[in-house]
Amino acid sequence: MTRCRMWRIILFVTIWRASVNANTNGAQIYSNDEDKKPLEPNKYIYSWTGPNALARSALVERQERLQYNCELESSEVDIAELNPESFRNILVDDLHELLYCYVPKVACTNWKRVLMIAAGKWPGNDPLEIPADQAHSPGTFQRLNNYTLSEIEKKLATYDKLIVVRHPLERLLSAYRNKLETKHEKSARYFQTRFGKKIVKKYRPNATEESLRNGDDVTFREFVDFITDDTENGTRNEHWRPIYDLCQPCTVNYNLVSKYESLVEDATEVLERIGVTSVNWTTEQRADVEKAGQILLYSELQTTS
Repeated sequence: MTRCRMWRIILFVTIWRASVNANTNGAQIYSNDEDKKPLEPNKYIYSWTGPNALARSALVERQERLQYNCELESSEVDIAELNPESFRNILVDDLHELLYCYVPKVACTNWKRVLMIAAGKWPGNDPLEIPADQAHSPGTFQRLNNYTLSEIEKKLATYDKLIVVRHPLERLLSAYRNKLETKHEKSARYFQTRFGKKIVKKYRPNATEESLRNGDDVTFREFVDFITDDTENGTRNEHWRPIYDLCQPCTVNYNLVSKYESLVEDATEVLERIGVTSVNWTTEQRADVEKAGQILLYSELQTTS
């Protein structure tokens, strides 16, 4: 903890001095690479004042905490030894020098929409106008695993790296509600056919013929039995696969760690950080409804256990 406090002091002094110099001289900031263009003034300098001050300090604290815990795990990995498929969920935005690891059920649809507009892949400025299936279309973004290992290393070393996280139990419950509990939706129907029928057959004694045929009435308890059953490899699907498997946090070293609970504040800061000012982050009201429903379901599970 002493070392952590010392680093905080050093970081604060460094940032404060950089801010003073920038405000006094008004000079452009240049990268160390002479071939690169000048960076936007103050693009990578934090300010402890202004509307985004709390979000900025929170991002620093989260990155610090992530690095500290990765050091405790002593899990240094040589990138050259990794399979490029480990980076499949990391999307590449070369225009803004951003890597974004998308995590299903953690606002990834909205983030993909925002990045589509920022990268000129959609003509309008309203993210909610973009159909969800188009945002998730395989050809919309380039993935990091499509590059060579040397290119991957270079991008990991020089680009901003964004990840959005959520409490794992909340995310798990959201996946269940959206993919197995919801009825009469195309995406849910796929999961009910692909997984629901299998879950009912294996984990429900005396299941009815209708349940075995449709797989659309899986209970949360049955879903949990499925994904925790080692013989089923139930965690392979990305909608409930652990975040550390999808995003390799101790290898990638994310400097932009956003939380589901502070999406709007974090997104405002991230977009400013990468120089995107023409897109506003918007969240659908159903997110609050979903969260309230999750709390109720948790209560129901506790009373029946």
